[in-house]
Amino acid sequence: MLSDFFPVFLQILLAVGFAVIALVMSLYLGKRGKAQGVKNDAYECGMLPVGDGAPRFSVKFYLVAMLFVIFDIEAVFSYVWAVVFKDLILEGHTMVLWSMLTFLSVLTLAYLYALKKGALSWKS
Repeated sequence: MLSDFFPVFLQILLAVGFAVIALVMSLYLGKRGKAQGVKNDAYECGMLPVGDGAPRFSVKFYLVAMLFVIFDIEAVFSYVWAVVFKDLILEGHTMVLWSMLTFLSVLTLAYLYALKKGALSWKS
C-alpha cells in the first residue's frame, strides 16, 4: 500500500527540494554589499518617482464592486433557471419556482437594505 503513495511522496520531495534550492541559490547569487539609494529607485521613463505608488480608493468603490458581483451572480442564476424552468415544470418539479422566488426575495431584501443604508449613493 505504501508503494501506491510513492509518486505523491516523490512529488512532495521534489517540490520542497526545488523551493530550498531556489532560496539557497538566491541568497548565494543575490546582490551583495551595501545598497545605494540611486540603484534602488524605481526606473520610470527617466522621471523621478514622486508621490505614492498607488492611489487610495474609497471604501464605496469596493462596496459597489461587491454589490455588482452579487447581483451579477443573481443574473447568471436567473438566466440558467429561466432556460430550464419550462421543462422542469412540465416534469412536475414545482419546488423550482418556490426556491427561485425565495432566492430572489432574499436578494431583493438585500438590495433594499443596501439602498436604505446609502451603499449606492456616491455623495456620502
